[in-house]
Amino acid sequence: MKSGVAQYKKTSVQSASKEKILLMLYEGAIRFVKQALIAIEKKDIAGRGINIGRAYDIVMELNNTLNHEVGGDIAKNLEQLYMFITEQLTKTNATGQPKPLEDALKVLETLYSGWVEALEKIKREENLSNK
Repeated sequence: MKSGVAQYKKTSVQSASKEKILLMLYEGAIRFVKQALIAIEKKDIAGRGINIGRAYDIVMELNNTLNHEVGGDIAKNLEQLYMFITEQLTKTNATGQPKPLEDALKVLETLYSGWVEALEKIKREENLSNK
């Protein structure tokens, strides 16, 4: 059964649009940050580290895929936000304090909702132009 779920997830990622993958990455980072916060509450140092590491990897992947030639100032601003997030993740991982992680979560959630809104706007505009 587990392999069926894994195969479904793999197929859904492989067949997803770039936009959907972007949202999935944000969702994953947000989920791992929340799990790290729960681990902090439970004093689960290993769980905190694992989840922060996963969130860190996702944010670095988002940063690495920025196209500065096409994105210009937007890419530059996103890079600065991603660097802020990774700094906060590192601070929490080193100190065990939840505040930097909470700050990173706020930024991730704001970026996620901004992308959702932007993609919905693009879809609406495409639907209007196709009519």
